[in-house]
Amino acid sequence: MGWNNIDQPEPPPAMTSFLIGAIAAVAIASYFLSPKVRTADGFFRGTGDDGSAPGLLTLTLSQVTTWIFARSLMNAAILGFYYGIAGALAYAAYYLSFLTGGMIVDRIRFHHGAASVQEFLTDHYGGMGRWTYNLVVGVRLLSEVFANLLVIGIIFGAAGTTGYTLAIIGIAVLTLGYSMMGGLRAALRTDVMQTVLLYLGLVALLTLTVTRPEFDLPAIVGSSPDAGGPGWILLAVALLQIWSYPLHDPVMMDRGFLADRATTRKSFLHAAWISIAGIMVFGVIGVYAGLNKGDGEAMVATLTRLLGEPAMLVFNLALVVSAVSTLDSTFASASKLVAADMRVMAPSVRNGRLVMAGFLLGGLGFLFLGNKDLFAAVAVSGTASMFLAPVVLFNVLGGLRIQAWAYGFAFALAIAGGALYMLEAGGHVALIEPLFGLAHKYAKLLLICAAVLAGGCGAFALSLAVTGRRRAAV
Repeated sequence: MGWNNIDQPEPPPAMTSFLIGAIAAVAIASYFLSPKVRTADGFFRGTGDDGSAPGLLTLTLSQVTTWIFARSLMNAAILGFYYGIAGALAYAAYYLSFLTGGMIVDRIRFHHGAASVQEFLTDHYGGMGRWTYNLVVGVRLLSEVFANLLVIGIIFGAAGTTGYTLAIIGIAVLTLGYSMMGGLRAALRTDVMQTVLLYLGLVALLTLTVTRPEFDLPAIVGSSPDAGGPGWILLAVALLQIWSYPLHDPVMMDRGFLADRATTRKSFLHAAWISIAGIMVFGVIGVYAGLNKGDGEAMVATLTRLLGEPAMLVFNLALVVSAVSTLDSTFASASKLVAADMRVMAPSVRNGRLVMAGFLLGGLGFLFLGNKDLFAAVAVSGTASMFLAPVVLFNVLGGLRIQAWAYGFAFALAIAGGALYMLEAGGHVALIEPLFGLAHKYAKLLLICAAVLAGGCGAFALSLAVTGRRRAAV
């Protein structure tokens, strides 16, 4: 069994035609909503013509729709399909990152006085802090382009088919076009419309599901009876990773430095519960499909049989909208990372557009290399980012100064942990099962994450023991 079994046959011609029309309508609306930005602040920081920051509604809905990726919805459904309610809860738990992320942003901005994560890390660890952070952020942004375009492709057919390829290229070009026009400001404005469309679709899907005669709420609640099952193990992984995961997500962090303190705090809080509710809708639909699947029947085939093609049309449309809303924000964050934060080139609108195009090409490169495991990007990225958990605990929250060698050790350990998981999950090495008796890849992931967290925090604690407790200057 492979939970990443997401291949589906090409949709019926009528569904394809409707989806193309709906995508075109969303694209046209996005172009009309996207301002033609001429200033670097508008392009990289999303400010209005008068320099104003986005309001609470815009900021909240932008957080929601950019974190509910097409990959996220599909992940939640598939985890529910294979592992029951525990799988759905496990993926929803990642959205508690809004709560930890809001706390992190508040401390970095208003307690430590830093204007960005890069500035904070540079203050503590010099150039090493900046380049290590930028490295993992860059990889994450590429993975987002890859994963969301992958989901778009499989909506229209199996990998390698004409429909698969044309859908990927078409959505990529459309999204890149309006993103180039307005940068982050365009992403913020279009996110509001896209969030409304997405949640209308989620409400429709939930209604169609719960009114089916096969829907059994007690069965769904009790669908993960094994306390040591993979879904519950993945939930433990998520609860470990949320202490570092938000810090390495530039889309979330970028939006944490736009508005005033009160607006920012409220946006993170509201984004948490709205996102969790949306993810759980897809998770519950996946559980419902898993409880009613036939022998050897994949999730999409099961849902099509149970709900019918009209419901699957809404299902696929929700995936498309979520993909588009995430891609435009990913392009905006990528341009800011390279041009404004890393200063690889001058932070101009022209250079920001060039960076967007470069990240699209990079994501397409990863995609057509043949990787189809949607959760792999989450697992590897989340593990690699765990060198930031000690930073959060000791530097951000504790206000302590730590020697650079401890930070470097935590970084190397996290990268090694991410690489080990990727090799273990891919069947290239088999080190953990012989040593620890753990066969399932999520049990291996939990062990790796716990070891990375313990090792990183241990290095930070040793640094304090050697140098004494020193508070960072505020």
